Amino acid sequence: MLEEKAREKDWEQEIAIQLLLRVGCRVSGIFSVKPEGISWNEKGEYWQVRVRGKNTKGGKKTVRDAYLPDRVKENLDRYASERDVEQDEPYISVAKSTVRNWVSQCAKEIADETGEQRWEYVSTHDLRRSWATHYLVEESVQVRVMMEIGGWSSYDAIESYLDKPSPQKIGSEMNSIA
Repeated sequence: MLEEKAREKDWEQEIAIQLLLRVGCRVSGIFSVKPEGISWNEKGEYWQVRVRGKNTKGGKKTVRDAYLPDRVKENLDRYASERDVEQDEPYISVAKSTVRNWVSQCAKEIADETGEQRWEYVSTHDLRRSWATHYLVEESVQVRVMMEIGGWSSYDAIESYLDKPSPQKIGSEMNSIA
């Protein structure tokens, strides 16, 4: 829903939200995503993108290869081609505060349209949290895989994303073994 709302406004907004929501970037990390950082991982057979960001152990920023969903990769390719983004240029060219405002504005519009007030409180970090929780809890992706692609260096750093499962997940898991 948030991606669609951003798409209505501007393509760069959609790209920023996809990097937060579909790739799991922190807001500071989206500015390091460039066309030259996209590569095919032959061993794993998936697209990945180089992201520079927070070191959860502290100290200097780290570089990681984040999993890049096919549909996001295709959108990035089209965007770079149509907007003449050079290989060494970031896709997102605005300030962090602007990206935060984009997310807040889109979420507020969704709240106004749907009457669901919870949207009024959505932040850029909520998109990363949603991404991590979805894969960890709903899709049962192994914690070590998420740590690798999400840039967490310790279990303590990712533990807060291990939210309680939805009733649908509980039913699915328990009914499959009963």
